[in-house]
Formats: sequence, structure tokens, C-alpha cells
Amino acid sequence: MPRTSKNALPQDFDWYAWERRAQQAGYPLVCGIDEAGRGPLAGPVCAAAVILPLDCAIEGLNDSKKLTEKKREALFPIIQEKALAWGIGWASAEEIDQVNILQATFLAMKRAVEDLQVQPQWVLVDGNRMPSLKIPGEAVVKGDAQCASIAAASVLAKVSRDRLLREWDKQYPAYGFGKHKGYGTKAHYEAISQYGLLPIHRRSFLKGCTKLPSSRVFTSTNARYDPFWAIMSISP
Repeated sequence: MPRTSKNALPQDFDWYAWERRAQQAGYPLVCGIDEAGRGPLAGPVCAAAVILPLDCAIEGLNDSKKLTEKKREALFPIIQEKALAWGIGWASAEEIDQVNILQATFLAMKRAVEDLQVQPQWVLVDGNRMPSLKIPGEAVVKGDAQCASIAAASVLAKVSRDRLLREWDKQYPAYGFGKHKGYGTKAHYEAISQYGLLPIHRRSFLKGCTKLPSSRVFTSTNARYDPFWAIMSISP
């Protein structure tokens, strides 16, 4: 008997059941939306929106959390190529602190939809809450594990954000962003304790810490945080 991954889906699993139902209701262009980076102590939250052709076959597609980094990176260009449209949206650490992580996530989702080259007619959003959009749709609990377009969006969001954090790892090597991607690991907390907070840290997630960073954490004495340069410089 051939071996299968523990995360493999049943062969008869219908990845497009949610999209098919929306199309049958009169919405031909269905967009899946998901986010990455709600929980980290640093960096933006990233959202992606993806419109896939119905029954588009993408081998290995799954919830991004169930895929290895190598597999996510391999799927990234395939999803971009096969999608009818895809978009990426961001909300910065500063925006997260200003409006809270839920509203910042909705803001990133809105920006991802606005980044689409084609306007969808129905949206499927991972989770149990809907962002305020001008497009009708529905929230799908654990949608990234049961809906193709949401799963595809989860991969694009995760890879985009991870690439950004790897770039910041070069700028702030003492913090280990390339490994923990901004999440609250022991090593990350220890780096914050030793070197202080960076402009990319979410103050609302670290209310007890006010220490500013030493110049030692930068790769050069003139290194500066520029969120727009950092995001736009990440190659697809």
C-alpha cells in the first residue's frame, strides 16, 4: 500500500465545494481570502486574495500551516500562474497598535481584495468574522483546510510574510527573525530583553517593554526601518 502524508486529503475530497455553491447561486467569480501573522510580536499582518478557476488542479495544495516552508515556496508561483487573479495586502505593526489586530487584519484583507486585477463577485473568508467589504460573501471556519481558494490565499500570505521577515533578519540579525518570523519564542523574548524593541515590534503586544534598541543590532550604523521599502523589495 502506498504511503500517504498525515496531512493528505481524501481522494474524493471536494476542494471546490464552497466555490461551486457560490457559482450555482449566481456568483461566477469567487475569491478566497486568508491572512498570515496575526500572532507574532513583530512585523505586519499579511493577507492574500485569490480567484481560482473552478476545479483548478494544484497538486499538494493545503492549509499553509500543514505544509513545509519548501512546499509553500514551490506552490507560490504555481498559484500565481494558475489563478485568474491574486492580490496581497498588508497592515503594519503601527496600524496593528492603532486599531487592534482584528481590525488590522480586516484592513489587510481589504487591501488584498483591492490589489486584485479582477473584481470578484463573492468572497470566502477564513475564520468566523467578515471584514467590511463592498462585495458579498461569507466566513468559513477553518476554510484554509477545506476550500481551495482560501488555501491558496493562505499560502500566498504566509510566503509573502515569511520572505519579508527573512529580509528583516538581514537588517536586524540579533533578533533571529529568519527563524521565528516574529513569533514569541524564547529566543525572541531574550533578544528583546537584551537589545530592546525595534520599530517593527507591536507595542500593543509588548506593553511591559519600553527598552529602545542599541545600534549594535543593526547591520550598519545608518540602517533604518522602512516598511514600504521592505515590503515592496520582496521578489515574488
